[in-house]
Amino acid sequence: MFDRGEALALLQLGDSAFPAGGFAFSWGIEGLAADCLLSDHDDLDHVIADHLAQRWATMDRILLRRAWRAGDIDAVASVDRLAEATTPSAEMRDGSRRAGRALLGVWGKLAGPLSVAYRARVLADARLGHLPVVQAITGRDAGLGLDAAELVSGWTLITGLVSAAVRLGLIGHIESQRSLARARALLSDLLADAPDDDAMPSSFTPFIDIAVSRGPLRHVRMFTT
Repeated sequence: MFDRGEALALLQLGDSAFPAGGFAFSWGIEGLAADCLLSDHDDLDHVIADHLAQRWATMDRILLRRAWRAGDIDAVASVDRLAEATTPSAEMRDGSRRAGRALLGVWGKLAGPLSVAYRARVLADARLGHLPVVQAITGRDAGLGLDAAELVSGWTLITGLVSAAVRLGLIGHIESQRSLARARALLSDLLADAPDDDAMPSSFTPFIDIAVSRGPLRHVRMFTT
């Protein structure tokens, strides 16, 4: 049955205007463009597909589901430490924590009970606060089901990547809608196949990781990642 309340929550949380600081992260789009590995909407679509299939579905989604099933704050923190340990790139680890902490800060101000409790733990440990773990916490505070929380997680990644490409002048607004439609179809396919409960997080996006890791060496940067 169609749940209007959850649908409206999805529209709110998936809106690029939601003040979680996502505009500061390109997740490799800026670096790939600077290295002449991304120049048009076809290149962008390939990068989005790699992000979704080789990182989000096999890592972020796994971590989100583990955090969702965690019985208490200690168990959530254990998943967060797993996120730290399984992200080999220092810049990707830092970006994930910064994005997660920004989202957690918003929900702390909105008085989400789980977010408030977990934010106290995160503030006491610099290794905690990874984005997919926080997305599980805030999704529960928003009253979403797990399926909806996964959808928001994947969709906000897609819109962040496309938005970064538009702001960098790589594509126009009409092309951005075509890329969003293609990515939406891929996300739907990925969500239809639920991972095993004991699946371990893993990713393989070497070109993206290298582009993000080269960020601190660049003289001019628009994005954090």
